Amino acid sequence: MTGFIRAKEVCELLQCSSAMAYRIIARLNKELESKGYITISGRISKDYLCERMGIKNEQQRGTDSDDQTRHEAD
Repeated sequence: MTGFIRAKEVCELLQCSSAMAYRIIARLNKELESKGYITISGRISKDYLCERMGIKNEQQRGTDSDDQTRHEAD
């Protein structure tokens, strides 16, 4: 787990405005609440954000590049 991020980090990751980042966080927190999770206003799990936005976070990128290197060596 990579932890929770705030709107500023969402802005940087998605290259969007802070208003859009807050809307995304609120929407994703509503999704999590409907699934029974406890949420923190203004914060979102980086893993969940990346999953829902269809992007890979840093940990996944490192794993994928390692796999690619292994395949190229074969």
